[in-house]
Amino acid sequence: MELIDIGVNLSHDAFDHDRSGVMARARQSGIVQMIVTGSSIAITHQAIELARMHAGILFATAGIHPHHATELDEGSLAELEQLVADPAVVALGECGLDYFRDYSPRDVQRGAFAQQMALAARVGKPVFLHQRDAHDDFVAIVREHRSALAGAVAHCFTGGRHELESYLKLELAIGITGWICDERRGTHLAPLVRDIPAASLMIETDAPYLLPRDLKTKPAARRNEPMFLLHVADAVARARGVSLEALARSTTATARAFFRLPPAPSGGEAVKVSFELLGTNSY
Repeated sequence: MELIDIGVNLSHDAFDHDRSGVMARARQSGIVQMIVTGSSIAITHQAIELARMHAGILFATAGIHPHHATELDEGSLAELEQLVADPAVVALGECGLDYFRDYSPRDVQRGAFAQQMALAARVGKPVFLHQRDAHDDFVAIVREHRSALAGAVAHCFTGGRHELESYLKLELAIGITGWICDERRGTHLAPLVRDIPAASLMIETDAPYLLPRDLKTKPAARRNEPMFLLHVADAVARARGVSLEALARSTTATARAFFRLPPAPSGGEAVKVSFELLGTNSY
């Protein structure tokens, strides 16, 4: 059984003291490849460096998160274009709109988002998208650029049926995180994930954020890490009424096709250990 984590902030300083251990635990849990999120110029450089150090296992995205939209000027856009062209980069992003935090003015966010969508179209790579409390403006910008894009995935989908239907009409792939494991805010996702076509469904941790709330044994630091993608996969499989193995096969195939990933490096221990981990948590 192989899993791919399509969104992990592995360059985050929360992993500085044990990044190699995090990767080892991920491998033991069946996670064979991971995509390291780039959310600013500086973080994108770090993501690419990690991907180069672990070629074939780690890959990177390159982008400007809406929180950092004010940082996108003519110079940084030119630098971003160079970064996106790097062979280690499999998508442009994380980009989009965030009207929940509003760390950047909304008009600046919209401009930065549109510029990055146009850049993605020029370089022919898919986009890794962020949206929070900005659905209408987000859809309008995506719709304007969608036909020119190589692909687009709504990262960390937490919305309702209206949002899901809008995204599927735009032929967006959908990324599901441990939000589905949150009994306070995520229960609405269980019936929705049944309606996502298998060819559009991927899974992610967004680590170190979004630690699944229903883990039986939680880490003392409350830090999420890629090994818990197995837990997310199990929750999604149960919601869809399929086996964990089937869910792993379909989401891995979808991720590999969407991001144009090569086969994972060989390794024989992941399947055995992943089932042992699943049993110990009594899901």
